[in-house]
Parts: sequence; structure tokens; C-alpha cells
Amino acid sequence: MPTPLSPRRRWAALAVLVLAVGLLAIDATVLYLAVPSLTRDLAPTATQILWIGDVYSLAIAGLLVTMGNLADRVGRKRLLLVGSVAFGGASALAAFAPTPEVLIAARLLLGVAGATIMPSTLSLIRALFTDPRERTRAIAVWSAAASGGAAVGPLVGGALLEHFWWGSVFLVNVPVVVVLLVAGSVLLPESRDPRPGRLDLLSAAMSFAAVMPFVYGVKHAVADGLDLVTAGAVALSVLAGTAFVRRQRLLQRRSQAPLLDVALFRVPAFSGAVLANLISVFALTGLLFFFSQYLQLVRGYAPLRAGLAELPATVASIVVVALVGLAVRRLGRGPAIGTGLAVTAVGMVAVAAAEGAEQYVWLGLALVPVGLGVGLAMTLTTDAVVSAVPPAKAGAASAISETAYELGVALGVALLGSLVTLGYRLRLTAPADLPEGVRDRIEDSLASALVAAPDHPEVAEAAREAFVGALQTTCLVAAALTAVAAVVAWRVVPADRV
Repeated sequence: MPTPLSPRRRWAALAVLVLAVGLLAIDATVLYLAVPSLTRDLAPTATQILWIGDVYSLAIAGLLVTMGNLADRVGRKRLLLVGSVAFGGASALAAFAPTPEVLIAARLLLGVAGATIMPSTLSLIRALFTDPRERTRAIAVWSAAASGGAAVGPLVGGALLEHFWWGSVFLVNVPVVVVLLVAGSVLLPESRDPRPGRLDLLSAAMSFAAVMPFVYGVKHAVADGLDLVTAGAVALSVLAGTAFVRRQRLLQRRSQAPLLDVALFRVPAFSGAVLANLISVFALTGLLFFFSQYLQLVRGYAPLRAGLAELPATVASIVVVALVGLAVRRLGRGPAIGTGLAVTAVGMVAVAAAEGAEQYVWLGLALVPVGLGVGLAMTLTTDAVVSAVPPAKAGAASAISETAYELGVALGVALLGSLVTLGYRLRLTAPADLPEGVRDRIEDSLASALVAAPDHPEVAEAAREAFVGALQTTCLVAAALTAVAAVVAWRVVPADRV
């Protein structure tokens, strides 16, 4: 049994973990504002743009369960530091990518490195803070870094893009990684599962195969329509997912250590919290990915101004740290999660309405309930998941919570992003006299349309109107899904008070 750290040392160690998760969260969204400038330089297709934005979180989601178990075995601090080195190297590669394909590959490597960092952050918090009340406050700070980092990413990206090229949004990671390595080596304690069992590589491959083909199938359907490739990808995903669950149950019956303890999902508090976490992040990141493009390409904001325009959501998500304790004491955990998701749904509807308004103030006000609701829901769902397991299994449980988070990011960009792209193409009517190559680029995406038709203001205006209509519809879909999650959380997650 390791010697408990002093309160000052515990909170100093938490600061390092917050830096790590903030770096990962910012990197998930910092690219959003760079889409217009990298489109001019690299000329990616609409599908490649989605992959550039999505493959990072997709890789993290596919590997988190595996890396969480690996952290329990080799040591959470050790894996975090190794992953940080890899993250810095992949960031440098992404910064100087010469083609869309290289950038996608670099983002994939960033996701693999990020998957080694993220489970260690939350599992180390579980090991550091054994008192339930103190742990809830610590997780609130962690969640604020995760949700606030995702929201502040566009602001960081905007500030960099005002003065540097699009690759700067990746290169800035390198000095942060250096600070993380030095501080982590000094301040973080090592912890691991004393009886981890062997790492099941077959289950790891199955878990990855359950995620990747599904998202690929969605993207392929938007780009090329429903065909055998789409059907095959979705079928492979379902088969791999089914085989993965059956294998975990079989290992558990044999008293072997499964990669994922599927029995946990029979506990309503656990499964309800995981589902609520996934849907809240799904809605937020699906909104942010195209909202950043909306601010620049439709409203004509410079990158920094666009980042500042998203600041209300950032501030609101951070304010949750001060409100989470009061919400749990007054409402109980389940109703508080449901309330947070309901507030998010209201904010989504308000954003959809405000996107057609001329003045920004309505957009700014609409973003406040979105940030506040997501921040509250994320904090309490994460706390519910981590508190459900003993400290020795903290890495595996943390991986489940963070897989829900990253899968929500990946699916938010893939599904809601694909819905925006599809809605844009259905609404847009390009003039018949345009050259074939120009017509294809205009129908591909709004960013491509503005680059391909600079001398056709009527085409640019039609493209902007089509994009806004598609984005409004997508916001309403996200609001409906979030409202359903609010009802589920309210009815399924117990109203216990910490």
C-alpha cells in the first residue's frame, strides 16, 4: 500500500493531470478553425476534411479500453510519460504535413499517443483521491479541463492562425509536452493493478474493429451513397462488437481477466452514466466542428474573433466546478445529470434559432446553456463511473468513461458532420453553366465552394444559405438526442447524494 500524499502534493499532481487532459481536449478541437486555411493549402475533399477532424478521436476511442488495461499493468505514470513523448513527435509531423493523406496519418498517430495518456489521468485521480467528496471535486476540475479544453481549442487555434500558418495549431503542442514530461516525472506517483492478469490482444483487436468500420461506413455513405461497401463496413462493426462482448463474458465465466468488464453495464448507475456522457459529448463536438466553420465562412469572422465568439461555452463549462457540489446535494446525481442534459438541449435549440440572426449577441447567449449543461453532465457521469470500481481497476473503468467521451467526439463529427454535409448538398443548387470541376468542388463543401468560385458571389451566397440551413437542422437533431439522454439519466441513474 503506497503512502498517501499530502494534500498539497495531491493537488499539485492533479494540476499535471489537468494539463495532460487539457492538451488532449484542445487538440481535439483546435483544428476546427484551421479548416478554411488548410483547405486552401492542401485542397482536401469533404470526406478528407471529416477524417482530418475525426480520426484523432476515433483512434483514441478504439484504443482506450486496451490502453487503460495496459496502464493497470505497466504503470499509469509510465504509460502517460511514454505517450507524451509520442504525442509530441506526432504533433511535429502533423504541423508540416504536405498532403491531406499525411495529415490524416499524423492525426491517427496523435490519437494512438493520446489513447496512452488519457486513461492514466483519470485512474491516477482515482488512486490519489480516496475520499469521495474530495474525489468529486478533483473530477470536477478534470472534467472542466476536458470540456473547457474542447471549447477553448478554437480560441487557441484562432489566436495562432492570426499570426502563423495552420500547422502552428499542432506545433504548439511540443513545448506543452516538454512541461508535462518534466512536471509529471517529479510530481506524479506510480500506481498499477497488483494482479492485472494478461493483456488480451484478441479482445483489443475486436474492440477496435467494432468502432472503425462503423464510422468509415457512415463517411462512405455520405460521400458515395448507400452501397455494398457501406453495408459491409456496418456489418463488420456489428459482428466485431458482438464477438467482443461474447468473449468478455466467456473470459469472466472462466475467472480470467476480461479486457472490459461488461457486467458493469448491468448496473443502472454505471450504464446510464456512460450513455449520458457519450451523448452529451456527441452533441457538443458535433456542434463545435461545424460551428467554427460557420463563424468564419458564413459570418466572415477572422480566426481569433471566431475563437472568442465561442468563449461563452468555455466559461460556462468551467463555472460548473463551483456548481457541481450544490447540484448533487440539492438534486442527487441522476437528476443533476438529467438537468444538465436538458439545459444542453435547450441551448442547442437556441443556437439553431440564433444562427439565422444578424447580431452575434443571441449566439453568445445560446452557447451559455450548452457549455453549462455539458460541463455538469460530464463531471457527474465521470464521477459515477470511476466511483463504481475499486482502485485496482481504476484504469479499466477510466477507459470506459473516456471511451464514451472519445466515441462521442468521433461519432459527433462523423454522424452530425455527415448530416451537415448531406443537408448542404441537398439544399444547394449550383448554376448549370459552371464547369464540371468547379461544380464538384462547390457541391463538396462550403469551404471548397468559397475557394472554387471566388468570382461568383451568387454561388457563394447560395452555398452559405445551404450550409446554415443544414447546420440548423443538425443542431435540432442533436437537441432531440440530448433530451432523450436527459430522460434516461433522470430515470436510470440513482439520485444518490455525495
